Amino acid sequence: MSAPTYDLGTLHGGLRLPARKSVSTRQPIVAMPVPAQLVLPITQHVGDPAEPIVGIGERVLKGQLIADTNSALGAPVHASSSGKVIAIEPWPVVRRFGENAPCIVVECDGRDESVQRADTAADFTTLAAEDLLGKILHGGIVGLGGAVFPTAQKLMQARTCEIDHLILNGVECESYISCDDLLMREHAEEIISGAQILMHALQIDRCFIAVESDKPEAVGKLAEVLGKINDDRIILKKVPTIYPSGGEDQLVQLVTNREVPSAGLPSDVGCLVQNVGTTAAIHDWVINNEPLISRVTTVTGDGVASPVNVRARIGTPIGEIIEMAGGYTDRAEQLIIGGPMTGKSITTDRVPLVKSTNCVLVSSKTPSPGPALPCIRCGDCASVCPVQLLPQQLFWYACADDEAKLRDFGLIDCIECGCCDLVCPSRIPLTADFRVAKGRIRELADEKARAARARQRFEARNDRLEREQARRESELAQQKAAAKKAGPTAIAEILKRRKPKNEDDE
Repeated sequence: MSAPTYDLGTLHGGLRLPARKSVSTRQPIVAMPVPAQLVLPITQHVGDPAEPIVGIGERVLKGQLIADTNSALGAPVHASSSGKVIAIEPWPVVRRFGENAPCIVVECDGRDESVQRADTAADFTTLAAEDLLGKILHGGIVGLGGAVFPTAQKLMQARTCEIDHLILNGVECESYISCDDLLMREHAEEIISGAQILMHALQIDRCFIAVESDKPEAVGKLAEVLGKINDDRIILKKVPTIYPSGGEDQLVQLVTNREVPSAGLPSDVGCLVQNVGTTAAIHDWVINNEPLISRVTTVTGDGVASPVNVRARIGTPIGEIIEMAGGYTDRAEQLIIGGPMTGKSITTDRVPLVKSTNCVLVSSKTPSPGPALPCIRCGDCASVCPVQLLPQQLFWYACADDEAKLRDFGLIDCIECGCCDLVCPSRIPLTADFRVAKGRIRELADEKARAARARQRFEARNDRLEREQARRESELAQQKAAAKKAGPTAIAEILKRRKPKNEDDE
């Protein structure tokens, strides 16, 4: 196989952030033991929630389906170990507004017994593409890069487009996070096998594996495995270490020089992007019949004693994962799920690890930047925006709550990467303002949709009443015409029949 190609691409803006990854990559991935208790949210994906199919007191096995969905946009949930269901109740989870969510709580029995699996590995090449997609649908697999979009639905949507490029995203551009780096170093075979499965499901013959240039060990291991299998459909590409080059649209630009249209998808330009962790999970499910019940997660920051990457069961409490990294230090003041740029700050380590948890960051408290000052129109935010928006203009329209202008200036395309926040000399929290403005736009859209549905119901009711009134008038006219034709005797008979039964005879 030829050496990996270095692709400068055409990415606009972005920032070179300090990596801060070496502290968590000094040792291999550590497998966590089965916890005493698993907390499994029934919604760990974008879309409609799954419904529990087990009851309290029921014993479940590792890999057993415990929550399923018939929704077109959903993903099932499987038990991560064997044990007894002790509760189905709201539990603290990682959400933007901090509310609890329905969870299935399993008390583990320590046996880690699995459901019965096929004795031999499946030969995916013997399956039709539709059958392979159906298989992936039942594995509970979602995007592990953070989007958590159900993978099967993403693939099915891609099948309706003219897809010619599969891009595996190994670009871990945010500071601290290194779980994909370690996964590529230690499980390159599974990642490449997953790529072959995806190409067969999509019926395409071109795949790019994109890895940042600051990950030589991962690049070397992937190149070694590709050299052994000699599959010239798969090309390894190094991309520049610039944040946020790992965004889907940005990665498509870097690798293929194709630009995803505003409010569009990579599939609109013939590309499908999958995280390398998702691809490895597809291999585990299709080849080994193991659904998505664990993932690799980075535990790092100056608030933990021994930063490390762990493979933990879905549903493991975050507090136990931190204990696996040596526990808290005296500098631990802030707990973030995700990276420092796009992660969510939480107030309790009782929340469970879910399919989207790529990093647990424990850090000392970030100094307050001070109050925001007036915008000086310097343009620094526009120069670093990877989507080529005008953040300073969007800021003014957000302050004025001008929905039309926000739409015209492309707020919907903001990926909330936070680059504009870092370079703003006035310390304006632009990303937070844009997030709120997006929420308002969605609320207004929902209100308009509800109003439109109410108007349709009102108009449908009026139409129905008018039709009923017209039918009654038509029937009465027919009766009158028939009575007139029959004469006075018939009219008297009709009136007699229409007289109330309880009325006294005159």
